[in-house]
Amino acid sequence: MESKTQLAPALNFFPTLKPPNKTQSFHQISVLIITFIAYASFHASRKPPSIVKSVLGPKLQSNSSSFDAGWAPFDGPQGTHRLGELDLAFLSAYSIGMYFAGHVGDRIDLRLFLAYGMLGSGVMTCVFGLGYWCNVHMLWYFVFVQVVCGLFQSIGWPCVVAVVGNWFGKTKRGLIMGVWSSHTSVGNIVGSVIASGVLEFGWGWSFVVPGVLVILVGGLVFLFLPVRPEDLGFESLGKGEVEMNGEVDGVGNVVKVESEEAGLLRGENVEGNVGVGTETLTAIGFLEAWRLPGVAPFAFCLFFSKLVSYTFLYWLPFYIRNTAVAGVQLSHKTAGNLSTIFDIGGVFGGILAGLISDMLEARAVTSIAFLILSVPSLVLYRAYGSLSMAANIILMFLAGLLVNGPYALITTAVAADLGTQTLIRGNSRALATVTAIIDGTGSVGAALGPLLAGYISTRGWNSVFLMLILAIVCATLFLIRIARIEIKEKLSGRTWFWHSIDTQ
Repeated sequence: MESKTQLAPALNFFPTLKPPNKTQSFHQISVLIITFIAYASFHASRKPPSIVKSVLGPKLQSNSSSFDAGWAPFDGPQGTHRLGELDLAFLSAYSIGMYFAGHVGDRIDLRLFLAYGMLGSGVMTCVFGLGYWCNVHMLWYFVFVQVVCGLFQSIGWPCVVAVVGNWFGKTKRGLIMGVWSSHTSVGNIVGSVIASGVLEFGWGWSFVVPGVLVILVGGLVFLFLPVRPEDLGFESLGKGEVEMNGEVDGVGNVVKVESEEAGLLRGENVEGNVGVGTETLTAIGFLEAWRLPGVAPFAFCLFFSKLVSYTFLYWLPFYIRNTAVAGVQLSHKTAGNLSTIFDIGGVFGGILAGLISDMLEARAVTSIAFLILSVPSLVLYRAYGSLSMAANIILMFLAGLLVNGPYALITTAVAADLGTQTLIRGNSRALATVTAIIDGTGSVGAALGPLLAGYISTRGWNSVFLMLILAIVCATLFLIRIARIEIKEKLSGRTWFWHSIDTQ
């Protein structure tokens, strides 16, 4: 089935925004900016649950085993369990929806699909906040809203990665997407600041304001986002890559492609002709995408990596609020604002991981290095983060940098590399599906992490940090085979694995 893309209304209404008045570089920058703002707004609307946890949940009184009232049904001794289950509802729907969203995204207009997801996500975020004014205390209400919101949110990531992948080739992809992927941390920071800033007026505002923000940015996407270069008359990057790697006849059809390495990756001996093949818009199958080289290892690595990252996303403000820093118990607002340091570290981590992976041409080696170093950073943060505010900030920044580095790298540059690799050269409709598989699998881990933290935290935070360290070890194990290939080929003067999936 072919995907039919309509040009964004603003690009039709303002001819000066189209070629030859504007160059391809102009539109590449505009795509980066629009998708950056779009996904930052998605993450801003995910942050309120973590900010309001300390308000909704139970608060243990000093020198007592009794609990102060929070907001039913999240108050009382089982409150942290209920909050963890609420996170599970959202993230389970998000991870399941991600697989379907990527499959659908490869078949319909990405701009309209993304705008639809943003509208639905914003509305459901506002509906959650309405529970405050309507005095809702029924668990099923909040669970239902989070499930529907998670389904809408799952539309965002495959769409933005696919659009950016359409506009940018492999060259410096790690650095470009490392900078671009900071939208996750920027969105978390913006969401934390907004939700914390309006919390004093009632926790409902912490949801309504970010919800309205997502809806407004969805309007920006609908009006201005160009999905593919060819929609504006520019040459498709995919087509250029097919021609660069093969022989083209007089009418532009590819009659021979150098695909020996692709055959090696399949375990086949490839000889000669691959056949006539212009770029197609036929979407790749779900199971076929799973079998592409590198997809499964990076997907399962992200399962554990995202488990760690999202545990911090949903529980860090609660942890800070309930852990004295230099002997001082911080307020809800201060704890929420302080938690943004972790996301600021994540901004630098994503950029640094992308830059290093470009320099080394070794995505797996870079990811493993960050994962290994993140273990002592978590131990140090747990052991010494409460000594002083300075120690807390420095160690939280370091943990954010190392934890979010591989997460950002895998969900952006690696996903784009694997979704545009040699085995599917000529197929421009695989990127959203591959991206959805990788991030969807990661989102299953993201769903389990906060849930487990909610249950394990009742035994003490040392147990939670031990769980996070074990998850990091598991994430590392899944990349060892690819890292060995990268190191072996680097020592022999070649970069076989990533050149095999290179598109530019």
